[in-house]
Amino acid sequence: MRTDTIDPGRMTARMDLEVPVETPDGQGGMSRTFVPTGPLWALIEPRVALIVDRRDERVVDVEHDVWIRHRTGVTPGMRFRKGTRLLVVLSAFDPDETRRYLVCRCREARA
Repeated sequence: MRTDTIDPGRMTARMDLEVPVETPDGQGGMSRTFVPTGPLWALIEPRVALIVDRRDERVVDVEHDVWIRHRTGVTPGMRFRKGTRLLVVLSAFDPDETRRYLVCRCREARA
């Protein structure tokens, strides 16, 4: 994947990266909340829409590539928030191993 043609000026989506935090619920289980790590600029590129049958309904899962400036510690299960829109990180990788950008493959979550 060529990143020498990526224009950082296209990173116009202001988003929050959120980290999952699990705490005991007092009944032997865990409660998961998400804590924002701070705002960042990103480029959101639609990737694919998959039609999936779940139970008695047909659902469309939309996946995106979210480009951000390189940072360490981005792992699957984290998510990006843009207002009420949530993009759950499926994977994160450095597309050309130069530590300039990070591409996060994400699935849009339904609220």
